Amino acid sequence: MANQSSSLPSPIYCVSFNQDNSGFAISWKDSFKIFDSTTGRLCYERAAGAFVIVEMLYSSDLLAIVGAGEQASLSPRRLCLFKTTTGLPLRELNFLTSILAVRMNKKRLVVVLLEKTFVYDLNTLVMLDTIDTVPNPKGLSAFSPSLEGCYLAVPASATKGSVLVYNVMDLQSHSEIDAHRSPLAAISLSSNGMYIATASEQGTLIRVHLVSEATKSYSFRRGTYPSTIYSLSFGPSTQLPDILIATSSSGSIHAFSLSLAINQRLGLRSTLSLPLCIVRFLTVVRVSQKQKVYQLSWIGSSGQRE
Repeated sequence: MANQSSSLPSPIYCVSFNQDNSGFAISWKDSFKIFDSTTGRLCYERAAGAFVIVEMLYSSDLLAIVGAGEQASLSPRRLCLFKTTTGLPLRELNFLTSILAVRMNKKRLVVVLLEKTFVYDLNTLVMLDTIDTVPNPKGLSAFSPSLEGCYLAVPASATKGSVLVYNVMDLQSHSEIDAHRSPLAAISLSSNGMYIATASEQGTLIRVHLVSEATKSYSFRRGTYPSTIYSLSFGPSTQLPDILIATSSSGSIHAFSLSLAINQRLGLRSTLSLPLCIVRFLTVVRVSQKQKVYQLSWIGSSGQRE
């Protein structure tokens, strides 16, 4: 029995990709590691306890880390900005409740709590704004790191699938989008801030809205029966993203073609598209066969079907 217990894999506390998907971090009970997405090369590791958030800033040496609370020094209410080159903390921010999500770009730091979201200047750590939100126990949020289209998306309702889109650079609400009748389960923003994808707790439809006008552009059917959507991810693009990926409790990965949806709408006047294929060169991190996919992100595309 002792040998069987020792052979069990250590539980994963968090998985996260950096802003351009060139690297990803995995946190276990006693350490976290950072890997290169293309080669799988180990770039950094630190054995200092369990962390529920490890947020990178592109490929720089700056990390935002939040402890799991299993040690007194690693409180889930404390955010630590950490330098991998020195192994020393730069600054700590303490909050009254647990930190549920952290987002960063080169100018902004966003901290998501249960009913509040804080926006900071990353360089000075001066608090710029506080956003009151509906209860958000999962820390559901999406962030587009582009400085030209830097938006934050959080749930705007606890009873229906409305999403608040906030301009992080201008520090003002941009729009509120009524995307679904049921509460939200997943949100994703394209890296350039052009599009936002949403899925509700029903999990049968995925909708994509144009952020600038808050108008629905696409609807994709994941399936007929309800399913839990774990993550949404746009393909990398400086202009219009071509592909949207969804993972769900059905055990499958769905790939939807945005360009094909345009052709269908123009030619067949249809706004409902079925999955295109499973796309190669996806980075998918799974805890185990019985646990959900924690994070999904693009590191490239072959343009071929499987």
